[in-house]
Amino acid sequence: MAPGQISFMTNHGKAIPVLTIITILIAIWYACVVWMNAPFERDKAERISKPAPTLSQLIPATMAQERPVLPAPHQVVIEIWKTTGAMVQKGRPFSKRSLIYHSWVTLSATLLGFLIGTALGIMLAVGIVHNRAMDKSVMPWVITSQTIPILAIAPMIIVVLNAVGISGLLPKALISTYLSFFPVVVGMVKGLRSPDAAQLDLMHTYSASRAQTFWKLRWPASMPYLFTSLKIAIAISLVGAIVGELPTGAVAGLGARMLAGSYYGQTIQIWSALITASALAAVLVMIVGFAHTLVLKRMGEEPA
Repeated sequence: MAPGQISFMTNHGKAIPVLTIITILIAIWYACVVWMNAPFERDKAERISKPAPTLSQLIPATMAQERPVLPAPHQVVIEIWKTTGAMVQKGRPFSKRSLIYHSWVTLSATLLGFLIGTALGIMLAVGIVHNRAMDKSVMPWVITSQTIPILAIAPMIIVVLNAVGISGLLPKALISTYLSFFPVVVGMVKGLRSPDAAQLDLMHTYSASRAQTFWKLRWPASMPYLFTSLKIAIAISLVGAIVGELPTGAVAGLGARMLAGSYYGQTIQIWSALITASALAAVLVMIVGFAHTLVLKRMGEEPA
């Protein structure tokens, strides 16, 4: 059998379970739509003295409500299209009503926070591995920092930075940094310590300096750990950016879109922003995964 045919069969075999799970989840979603939206339809019929709707009447009615408790999947898809594809067709992709515009606002804070968190995490990990005092003092504080709920600390960061005249993108990025640096620190410490005693002894035998041992042994050995951590960090950075938009009363961003939807009872708007955020996180993780594969190939390793 040709390699191309084997690859196709492998990908096809992987796709079937994924599509099956997605189909089951959508079916459950539709069932929940009928269940959660049905009380409103029954109450509406009772208020106008009509008989209770039958199941055949209830199903389409619950899936066409303007402000449902739980919107149907097709309602969310239509809303996403109206605020993305339709806006592009009209030549207004960055209109204030466009999810593309709101995604870009959130993505900007996400990427800035991710870059700062990655740099901070790597520097702390290097210090922890090479300095015993930092290992004993800094590492416990790094772990303790993650016990503080982000919903509690986000308003404090916003208020303090606003008091010193810093607003806009940076406060949201720092909230993303707070969440994203932790997995990078933990992953890099594990990765930098992954070389075993025999490898370290070999470098010592060659009279390698600490810098040479770091760049020739510890750093390459840490790459799989780093990229695994980065996949977590980029996703959690997006969460931090969204959370950072909530206490600020922001008018732009996916978090602001969700907040506005909750104020006005627009559940379809909330869910469309939520699904868009999920899709954005998936794309970011895929990009990091692609970079991981390229780096491993460059190093002569086969990706798992």
